[in-house]
Amino acid sequence: MKKIEAIIKPFKLDEVKEALQELGLQGLTVVEVKGFGRQKGHTELYRGAEYVVDFLPKLKLEVVVGDDQLDAAVEAITNAARTGRIGDGKIFVSEIANVVRIRTGESGAGAI
Repeated sequence: MKKIEAIIKPFKLDEVKEALQELGLQGLTVVEVKGFGRQKGHTELYRGAEYVVDFLPKLKLEVVVGDDQLDAAVEAITNAARTGRIGDGKIFVSEIANVVRIRTGESGAGAI
């Protein structure tokens, strides 16, 4: 099993969610986060004063998939989240040792 963590632009959430649903993936966690990468923020003007916005609003998506679904899920997220402009985000993949469904006590890949 693998855990996919994707940092995306907030307005791309619906497209990414639909792309994952088309693959038959169920279960997605979304967290509002702030951060920056190569973008390094931007400057804004407020009441005549210019200030730097270092941390930009992003969404962090987390989804756990079986090994057989990993490549399709990463491709779906990549295609749905891409705008072609700086700040599109990143995808991180890590190994998951076990999953337990709290309601039933079921564990392993069946609990996903």
